[in-house]
Amino acid sequence: MPFLSRLRTYLAFVRFSHTVFALPFALVGALLASRTVAMTWGRVGWIVAAMVAARSAAMAFNRLVDAHYDALNPRTAQREIPRGAMSRLEASIFLVVSSVAFVVVCGQISTLCLALAPVALAIVFWYSLAKRFTWATQFFLGLAMAVAPVGGWIASGGGMSWQPVLLGLAIGTWVGGFDVLYACQDLDFDRAHGLRSIPVRFGVATSIAISRALHVVTIASLVVLGIVAGLGAVYQGGVALVAALLVFEQSLVSATDLSQVKRAFDMNGWVGLLYLATTGLSIYVS
Repeated sequence: MPFLSRLRTYLAFVRFSHTVFALPFALVGALLASRTVAMTWGRVGWIVAAMVAARSAAMAFNRLVDAHYDALNPRTAQREIPRGAMSRLEASIFLVVSSVAFVVVCGQISTLCLALAPVALAIVFWYSLAKRFTWATQFFLGLAMAVAPVGGWIASGGGMSWQPVLLGLAIGTWVGGFDVLYACQDLDFDRAHGLRSIPVRFGVATSIAISRALHVVTIASLVVLGIVAGLGAVYQGGVALVAALLVFEQSLVSATDLSQVKRAFDMNGWVGLLYLATTGLSIYVS
């Protein structure tokens, strides 16, 4: 059916399946805040809607501003805009609608969330432009993703605490770490077209070492968060499982073999889901 075919195009355009990377952490932020403030299913629904809208806007912006480079790169030439499955005008309308939806949803949550909505959009949009100006591109993606758990905490009405800071640091270094690995695939293309990244600046071997160091920070941040929040043994067991997944992910990639980068990248969907499940269980048990 034409409708279903178009829906599939839109879902592929924003890589909807990759929502599992950030959404679980936004929900963890809300879960942690819910231990001290009242939480309703309605508010959880608004948080999920805000997360999906913000990510859709960010992906649409990325695909629009990178369409020229995507068309030149064999790895990305089959994305929706380069292959003609979606026009620039259609993508632009989708971007505007997603951005407006995010702002409206934030307004439904709280006045503070509404005031911070433009800041959040500016952060997630900047990542797509960063590789034109700085080699620290992957760190900016980490920052953009770190907005999710902090936003979940704020949207739930959480007050001043180290918990969202530690959670934001964890997701930021986690995402930055796996994006460094992913960017290694495009090293030659980026150099040829004047684009900047950690692999372009430091080479593949050093970039892999940076990725692994970032993931060490991820696990350390999650461990400290568990201690600060008093989440107990169930939570720390979940962190241990997340650490095992990240160790396996890193083992798939080496400076001489990047053939398993996509497999390593796809494993990250399980990281967020596992962390959400074990954190929710630990809060329920406690």
